[in-house]
Amino acid sequence: MRLFVSVDLDGFAAEIRSVQERVGDASGVRRTDPENVHVTLKFLGEVEEERVSDLAANLADAIDEAGVEPFAAVFGGLGAFPSEEYIRVIWVGVREGGDELARLHGAIENRTTEMGFDPADHEFTPHATIARMDHAGGKDRVQRALRESDPTVGALNVDEVRLTESVLADDGPEYTTVERFEL
Repeated sequence: MRLFVSVDLDGFAAEIRSVQERVGDASGVRRTDPENVHVTLKFLGEVEEERVSDLAANLADAIDEAGVEPFAAVFGGLGAFPSEEYIRVIWVGVREGGDELARLHGAIENRTTEMGFDPADHEFTPHATIARMDHAGGKDRVQRALRESDPTVGALNVDEVRLTESVLADDGPEYTTVERFEL
């Protein structure tokens, strides 16, 4: 099973779609399905099915250890990874609630690393991926949108974290919630 841990932006598909329009149909841009947009707290990769119950128990403990109560997260602004010059990912940022997301990420990262999962290879920056760039054909248009746009997606009451399975398909990944963890 291909798994990740996330906070999902349920109910914001129309707002995400509106933000995606800012990059229009720029060449090389592949939009994320607005219904699937989320903040990845930890990408786990392939996990054997027999490990899932132990993983879920460890995730529940990590989330408890983080000590994060339900909170409001405000999503807005545009950015790119790894940089505006070399764009692979286009994202919406977190204006409020980033500290809580970082605490959740840190606790989950510690616990999953102890379990033998690969540690993150970059610093955690709370964000929600809205598109990827497969080639630089439309880079100028995307860069203009990044410089000239400061969209607001909205505020989300974050009260749970999800363990999600991702099945890759020709028309994009299909996500299924494996487990929910209340804050």
